[in-house]
Amino acid sequence: MPLQTVAPQRLYRQIAEQVRQLMVSGEFALGSRLPAERDLAVQLGVSRPSVREALIALEVEGMIEVRTGSGIYVQRTEPPNKSSAPMQADANTPADWGPLEVMSARLLVEAEVAALAAINAQKADLKAIKAGLQQMKLEAARDQMPREGDEAFHEAIAQACGNSVLLDTVQRYWQARNGPLFERLGDYFEHPESWQAAIGEHQQVLLAIEAHDASAARKAMQKHLRQAHKRYSASWRRAPAR
Repeated sequence: MPLQTVAPQRLYRQIAEQVRQLMVSGEFALGSRLPAERDLAVQLGVSRPSVREALIALEVEGMIEVRTGSGIYVQRTEPPNKSSAPMQADANTPADWGPLEVMSARLLVEAEVAALAAINAQKADLKAIKAGLQQMKLEAARDQMPREGDEAFHEAIAQACGNSVLLDTVQRYWQARNGPLFERLGDYFEHPESWQAAIGEHQQVLLAIEAHDASAARKAMQKHLRQAHKRYSASWRRAPAR
């Protein structure tokens, strides 16, 4: 038998595979409630964000159901069809990146991107950043999740930083942001109140870039992305019922 290519496995996928096998084997029976996210993290010796990403992936596959305020329940005990399972995505594509891992990376990279934008932004750049923020406000006013404006805002800042590699990096983060794992996580933790908070945070980033204050822009972006990570990491019990 010829050797097969060994595909790298992201940590959340390894966690999801362990939990899936326990469901398939009957350790977690159909309809039963899984241990709490905190308890799974302790038993597996991993972080809670990694467990959350694994649970989101399993829910996208239809293996589990998250009932806010109640718990996480086994929805199916048969393994998913390989051709349709999100977990089978190419490990090198942004759509396969763990959402909370992406947020941590964005905190490091986009803070410096904002600082560079404050130094290098031209009038056209500032106009594009303002337009992204205005689009967010209009989308929110229409009771829409302002994701398009959010992406336009961050991409305009990356464009303004003057480094094409950083621009490409930020664009790849947004490819991940539009993937199925991020979308499902957003279903739980994005709501009008969280977006209003995010719009206020974006306003502070814009003001710092307009003032060409690199230090203030860096701090404002760090604050925004820390708050975003905190919102996505909130207890399931605090997620609005769907």
